[in-house]
Amino acid sequence: MIRTGDTMDVNLTQLITFPSFRKNKIIRLYSNAVSDPYNITLQHSFLSALVQQSEQLGLSGQLFSAYIIYLLSEGNNLAAASIRQGKFPDKSLQKLLKIDMEVIYPYLKIDLLGDNKIIDIVNAYSPVKTCSNELYALLSQALSQTQSAEEATLCLLDHYKKFGSGKMAHYRAFYWNNNSGLNGIKYFESIKMSDLIGYDRQKQTLIDNTIAFIKNKPANNVLLVGARGTGKSSGVKALINEYYEKGLRLLQITRDQIKLLPDIMEHLRQLAGYKFIVFLDDLSFNETETEYKYLKSVIEGGISSIPSNVVLYATSNRRHLIKETWNDREDTQDELYRNDSVNESISLSDRFGIIIVYDAPNQDEYLQIIDSYLQKTGIKLDNKQLRIEGLRWELTHSGRSGRVARQFVNWYLGQYK
Repeated sequence: MIRTGDTMDVNLTQLITFPSFRKNKIIRLYSNAVSDPYNITLQHSFLSALVQQSEQLGLSGQLFSAYIIYLLSEGNNLAAASIRQGKFPDKSLQKLLKIDMEVIYPYLKIDLLGDNKIIDIVNAYSPVKTCSNELYALLSQALSQTQSAEEATLCLLDHYKKFGSGKMAHYRAFYWNNNSGLNGIKYFESIKMSDLIGYDRQKQTLIDNTIAFIKNKPANNVLLVGARGTGKSSGVKALINEYYEKGLRLLQITRDQIKLLPDIMEHLRQLAGYKFIVFLDDLSFNETETEYKYLKSVIEGGISSIPSNVVLYATSNRRHLIKETWNDREDTQDELYRNDSVNESISLSDRFGIIIVYDAPNQDEYLQIIDSYLQKTGIKLDNKQLRIEGLRWELTHSGRSGRVARQFVNWYLGQYK
């Protein structure tokens, strides 16, 4: 027999601000079970579904309490939706949330009650795998420190404000699917700014602009241009890992999706509680391609402005993004035509308020990058060996760059460590 404490309101399916609870299978099975505590079939249906779901999610301990907290961490409720839209819940919504939390709160602290061994196991369950959801763990720890429903309400709001909810909480970076919209990138690269060696001035410019953006201060679209393998793309990815808890997210789009930017911008406008870097990697155009005209219009000159929660960051090996030909520079051309060609080729890059140039490292800088990477793994080569090995590797590859240095370090560690 499953029962609850005397002071607990068992009707979790009639919460005002948590409509998803009404549709949740396990919550409904639980309500059925406690409404007919002597029906063994209902009891076992609930316990079986709870154990199966807990195994799938990796929940442990008091399973029903853990599952309730997991649902809260998902943020499928009115308060979390308000924060996603950039509007902190007003007093009325906060009061409704508190009323609902007074119903939920006892379930966060009290075991299921019963008189059989199955319930004892469910109250101290150990799954095959552990839960990998970091946000669930953080919320569970925070709620365990609360002493009342009111404290739990404030704790929940703080959690949504800091980490987000739904897919915005689970993912740091996204790609755009033409049919389904935002899709999370599950295995986003965990690179940090401290992992990028050199280019301190370039990195600081990128950081300063991004911090201004996060703080709702004026910020520019950024073009990172220069030699291949110098860390342009890695620098943008590192920003997301550094400022994820400040609400920063990344959306990478392809060149073919530039035409969809107006629709993409409108979608992001509805997620005003987050800051998005729309990222175009390795961007360049041939003179016969027209996608760049759409990009020019979106950045500056279109009817609809870029949302205040969006900036565009792009990387390219070309300073002017649009390929120029010798014909564009031919002195025998009509002067007006030549000026038109030049103006067209630079008009796109001019729309980026900040242009950060990454030059290829010189020999000493290249060796310094290798040395820094090796020292992070506990290896220190003497200067002579470092020069011989590093320059030999460079000669068999495509010149000096941070990427080539990283590739050398990977090879060295694989051979000698």
